[in-house]
Amino acid sequence: MTYAVASPSGGPGAERAKRPAKVYDLSLAGSSQDRRELTREDTEEFSLLGVSWTGAAKRLEGTVRVRTHSLGTGEWSAWRKLEVNVDPLEKPGRRVRGASEPLWVGPSNGVQVRVVHENGHAGRLPGGLEVNLVDPGVVSTAETKASGAPAEPAGFAVPAETTDASSSPADSGAPTESPTSSDSADATPTDGQTTTAPAPTGTTSDPGPTGSVSASPSTSTSTSPSATPPSAPPSTVPRPPIVTRAGWGADESISPEAPEYNNDVKAVFVHHTDGANDYSCADSASIVRSIYAYHVQVSGWKDIGYNFLVDKCGTLFEGRKGGVDLPVFGAHTYGWNRESTAVAVLGDYTTTSASDAALASIARLAAWKLGQYGAQPTGTTELTAGATQKNLAGTGFTAGGTYTFQRISGHRDGYNTECPGGLLYDQLPTIRTWAAGPVQGLKVTSVSGATLSGSTYYTKGALTVKWTATTPASLISKFELLVDGKTVATTSGSATSATTTLAVGSHSVAVRAVHQSGKTATSAALPVVAETTAPTFTTTPKLSLRTGTVSTTAVPVALGWKATDDKALRYVKLLSPTTGTFTPATTGYNTTAKSGTATTWSMRAYDYAGNYRTSSPAYTPMILQESSATRSGTWSTRSSTSYLGGKSYSSASKGAALTWTFTGRSVAWVVSRATSSGQAYVYVDGTKVSTVDLKSSTTSYRQAIWTKTWSGSAKHTVKIVVVGTSGRPTVTTDGLVYIK
Repeated sequence: MTYAVASPSGGPGAERAKRPAKVYDLSLAGSSQDRRELTREDTEEFSLLGVSWTGAAKRLEGTVRVRTHSLGTGEWSAWRKLEVNVDPLEKPGRRVRGASEPLWVGPSNGVQVRVVHENGHAGRLPGGLEVNLVDPGVVSTAETKASGAPAEPAGFAVPAETTDASSSPADSGAPTESPTSSDSADATPTDGQTTTAPAPTGTTSDPGPTGSVSASPSTSTSTSPSATPPSAPPSTVPRPPIVTRAGWGADESISPEAPEYNNDVKAVFVHHTDGANDYSCADSASIVRSIYAYHVQVSGWKDIGYNFLVDKCGTLFEGRKGGVDLPVFGAHTYGWNRESTAVAVLGDYTTTSASDAALASIARLAAWKLGQYGAQPTGTTELTAGATQKNLAGTGFTAGGTYTFQRISGHRDGYNTECPGGLLYDQLPTIRTWAAGPVQGLKVTSVSGATLSGSTYYTKGALTVKWTATTPASLISKFELLVDGKTVATTSGSATSATTTLAVGSHSVAVRAVHQSGKTATSAALPVVAETTAPTFTTTPKLSLRTGTVSTTAVPVALGWKATDDKALRYVKLLSPTTGTFTPATTGYNTTAKSGTATTWSMRAYDYAGNYRTSSPAYTPMILQESSATRSGTWSTRSSTSYLGGKSYSSASKGAALTWTFTGRSVAWVVSRATSSGQAYVYVDGTKVSTVDLKSSTTSYRQAIWTKTWSGSAKHTVKIVVVGTSGRPTVTTDGLVYIK
């Protein structure tokens, strides 16, 4: 292989001075008519390239592969195939050349090219084969994409010796700058066509801009494009931001011919431009300038073919001149240009989907342009064919016939091409839906300041509703927060929440999204109850004794309560002396308490609205040693660290008794248990209430074996009497515990 390498220049990080856009042409040489290669030549920096040949009506039946040498990395790229089977030209001017699709490669300083004729096809490679390298130039050091004219245009007409496009290129293969347009009628670039051009054959794989336009009036019932600018009709939707030609640095001197206009816009065709997808959006203006230079100075068209272009960040660019709000006659979709407009996405979308930002901008553009003529983006229309051909799906069209198209269609719907790439084509339904409205995927995601119980939200009054939608914000006019069907708050289309305060009572809350078309979508209504009444404790938290092991620091107790709410109780929290959270149905909690110390048991009941009520009673567990009891019968003292206070009373005498008197609301008898332990009678306030058996398979101490609780605190007497159980009469008592 032979290759071209650029002269030394600064890398991508170097300060970039302003310079005009330029096109360099390198002749392809070869030893046979079936093969062409690039002779070794030095060249300048370039960022886009293509291959062109003499004769716009000629097809290049072969394969073109290129690879480039990156200015930034110093590495050679992989070999890439150029798309050469593009939309046919119909009425090419004398200077219009056949050309491949342009390929954006980024700043480069070397290129290798190989063109090989495809076996089995008649004829040979066309003459005058060239590699065309485009340097987009530099508008400014920042290369901004903001709308508005820069201080001076990006490119300027470059004086060069004009040559006849039909003549053979110089054998030397030295690079030459593309000639400027001539005032001669024969030499003026044009993309006008007739239907006598060869019909397209084959299927393209990486299609992008084409130089084709609709057929002449003699082959179509549609009105011919006019050179008189029509008035711009108002649209039913807002115009999206569009970077003007001056904004991206169009050199108007290379495209002096006046634009032409259609009667209206019935459809929008979506394209891709081919090339890498890893470009920086800061380079988008450079890419547009390069495509413009390629269409005009390489292909010989009068202007860039597309009406609009959009990058992956969603920035829209004005393409063909004539006024973005007018039905400019473009050169983009073979046979269908007369009644349509087109937008091309920078990049290749055969294996990659387009970004949401790009889709949203296409949707906004299509809605605006179609809205100027009262057309719905999701509808269909009848277009008159300007050429006899087939599309990618094999549908045949006859010049002059009318055919049904989606209002937003892909390039492949009108011509046999894979453009705009399969994955972008699959996204066209999304574009149509976003463009037409209403807002899609609207749903409430959360309600702050309120709590959900079942299907109902509860709030004290102030709440914030949050939502999401799948339709991009740029296509949404506004959101409205609805309460009982009435608008209580209005936000922008980019907002995701709104706040309001509800009056006490039951309400229905929803969000309404207003699409830029005026169509509305409303979320599912949510039942919301606003209330300010706090829950109540119908049973104040009460502490009672329970069975278990007793110590001076841990007396087994049970806390009981009952809470209710007029709407919906959410939970009850224990705040002190320990913490816990309980369900509305829970009414008890087992824990321990320290004896001899007054402890506040603070509980708080919450409803779903956030209202709450606190109850904080205090209780003191008290231990009454056995020595404080009134004794009758025979009792002996036992000593052990296992007993409360280190001592206990034991008796095996039938009828021996111990009596305690106290004032409290709950009581527990504490004993020691073993296999030899016997039974005892328990009397409360003079009445026998229980017979308790102290027998246990294991020995245990300080066991609260019997308890009793009253509704309130009062003076009570508890008497323990030894039964004298046969074979195991012994009862060992360790005192009494009560709560005051």
